[in-house]
Amino acid sequence: MDHEPLPSAGHAEVRIVAPTPDVARRVAQVLRCCFASTEQRSYPAGHGGATRLHLTIDTTHVAQPARSWLASSESSVDDHDPADEV
Repeated sequence: MDHEPLPSAGHAEVRIVAPTPDVARRVAQVLRCCFASTEQRSYPAGHGGATRLHLTIDTTHVAQPARSWLASSESSVDDHDPADEV
């Protein structure tokens, strides 16, 4: 296995493998709505049109909607309703 250098602090390398380029692009678009990112790079992945897509995201620059979603998705003891578990 070749060892790639780690991304700089606050960044993440994302690899998406999907059966079609369209599916890979849709997943990448969701990530770009949440985080600043580099231009995606795509490569063939196996047979039948599968695609491998690479991009680097900057986790220090989170988009406002993602921040709201992340904050609202955090659970707290005060918000927990045992009736939800039934």
